[in-house]
Amino acid sequence: MSPRLWDTATKLMNKEQVRACIEQIGIIPAIRVHSEEDALFAAEAVTASGIPIVEVTMTVPGAVKVIDTLVRTHPNLIVGAGTLFDIDTVRRCLDVGAKFVTAPGLDLEIVDFARKNEVVVFPGALTPTEITVAWKAGADFVKVFPCSMAGGPTYIKSLKLPFPDVRLIAAGGVTQHNAAEFILAGAVALGIGTHLVQPAAITRRERGWVLELGRRYLHVIQEAREQLKG
Repeated sequence: MSPRLWDTATKLMNKEQVRACIEQIGIIPAIRVHSEEDALFAAEAVTASGIPIVEVTMTVPGAVKVIDTLVRTHPNLIVGAGTLFDIDTVRRCLDVGAKFVTAPGLDLEIVDFARKNEVVVFPGALTPTEITVAWKAGADFVKVFPCSMAGGPTYIKSLKLPFPDVRLIAAGGVTQHNAAEFILAGAVALGIGTHLVQPAAITRRERGWVLELGRRYLHVIQEAREQLKG
């Protein structure tokens, strides 16, 4: 796969290409801020750091409008919708161009709707039973959330033994200090919220702060993957 697959305008990307980019980059920044303006600033800063993916959570005021704006103004950005709980909201997000959807828990109705609409979906799951159900339902990834509460990297490593083929995303408690451990344990990607999109940096409009954090995370993931190779 080309190392710059995301240079193609995302509106032309199919489900498989979006999934491949998420795996390649290995970071899904979750934007959970207090206004549309904060969300747009955060997304721009994250993108400038070299991460062409953002998840706009539905806890952001005007979240659907934010997704719409980002899709129209940043054609090379993979914009997804997070913290979803109902099909109507999923439909609205897809209508404005969201390329992936995710939820904090296992909602099979959302998984089925996304699968039928050829959109990448990764539900939240924590137990082996939930992971089994999510994967059998056709999830592209399974987001282990909240991962840190269940043992962090050690838990991911334990899950990879019975689930070697399941693409696990570690989310909840991922930091600069443990990001490499999650990758080495078997996570294909990391969901990172305030440890990347830090509230103080957004409030103060300190773009450089977010840029530095984004670059650090990318470097950590690259180094961990090189270590896995050997």
